[in-house]
Amino acid sequence: MATILTRIAFAVALVLLTWNPSKWSYVEWALRDRSAFDAVKAFCGVLLLAGWVFCLRTAWVSLGALGLVLVGALVATIVWMLVQFGVVQAGATQTFVWIVLVAVGIALGIGLSWSKVRQRATGQVEVD
Repeated sequence: MATILTRIAFAVALVLLTWNPSKWSYVEWALRDRSAFDAVKAFCGVLLLAGWVFCLRTAWVSLGALGLVLVGALVATIVWMLVQFGVVQAGATQTFVWIVLVAVGIALGIGLSWSKVRQRATGQVEVD
């Protein structure tokens, strides 16, 4: 369970480090002054890109197209329930953006962890 939560935390961090509405993100930092784009910003960008490629590829292999659609639908209905039960106001754009970003990270984290969950549940090991 700890490894699953670690993977979900990694995926959420990746999403939020790439962009978030707080202005503390790679996109804001790298694009704030385009004339000052340097090797450090490029290096960090390549690290984030590698993280995205790793997460997306792993989630795609682990869940497949149908699995990704189902995880997306599951996360979307959770967000819908938050709005329906009044936890989040429908017009709260800033809050809604944060929830969607975290939801994308959770969906990626589930994709990173799904092979491990399936292995424990069925005993089958997934190799690619």
